[in-house]
Amino acid sequence: MKTKLQLAAFALVLSTINAQLSTCFAQGSLTPPGAPAATMKSLAQIEPRTPISAVPFTISAPGSYYLTTNVTTAVSNAIVITASGVTLDLNGFTISSTVANAANGGAAIGLSSGLSDLTIFNGHIRSGVTNNGSGIYNGSGFSYGISYTGSGPVNVLISRVSVTGCLNSGIYLNSGNSTVVEACTVRTVGSYGIFASNIKQSSAMDCGYYAITGDQVSDCRGESTGSGSGVYASSTAQNCYGTSSTGTGVYATTTQNCYGQSSSNYRLYAYRTATGCYGYSITGTGLFAFIANSCSGSSLSITHNLNSF
Repeated sequence: MKTKLQLAAFALVLSTINAQLSTCFAQGSLTPPGAPAATMKSLAQIEPRTPISAVPFTISAPGSYYLTTNVTTAVSNAIVITASGVTLDLNGFTISSTVANAANGGAAIGLSSGLSDLTIFNGHIRSGVTNNGSGIYNGSGFSYGISYTGSGPVNVLISRVSVTGCLNSGIYLNSGNSTVVEACTVRTVGSYGIFASNIKQSSAMDCGYYAITGDQVSDCRGESTGSGSGVYASSTAQNCYGTSSTGTGVYATTTQNCYGQSSSNYRLYAYRTATGCYGYSITGTGLFAFIANSCSGSSLSITHNLNSF
């Protein structure tokens, strides 16, 4: 009798342990919740931009585009943008041209009339125009680096782009609109170097006409080989260096911490106020200002002088 009770108790213990173990190691339902679905991303999701691997190329729809390699065109215009709402990443690559006469070379990046909301950044435009040392520009390649036709673009940002050797202008967006050029360089162009509303931290050297032209210009260097200004700002120029062969070194309504130099014209011309500026001259006016505060140089022409010498 005792043995039977012991067996019954042992069986009860085993059943309890088995129930606990079955609860601990339960795997849940093996019935799938529904039809299998794709878990991989599509190519468009991984890289939602349009590649450009050869030119000429026309961007006719809004979106994001990028260069995949260095590209060269043998005909006028390399990339033409005809749509608003475009971002173009040059991806560190170079756009160049083999057109024999740059007068027929068009633009490396041309913008159609009246576009808006454009961004172009991170790359190079290289062309074959040179200066013969007397201010005569000739050669192969592009006539323009980045430019437009018709009415000017608005809401445009050009950033970290270098332009070399164009017959006419390097980066030409016009002023008076919401156009910004930042951290760009231009060298050896026959006319305007950089022309935009707001220009900052940029350089334009060996330019046949105006080197840096804008409404607000800051932290820039411009050198003109002709009759244009090295730096011209319709409003303010700040922390700028400008030189010109026969034009004005730095010209602005208001200048601050600027240096101007010219061979035969005003070195620094501030229509209203110059603060902390320097203009040096051998034969002409070193610095002209209506009000000059803490300025220095030679041959100063100042209406109201505040601690300048």
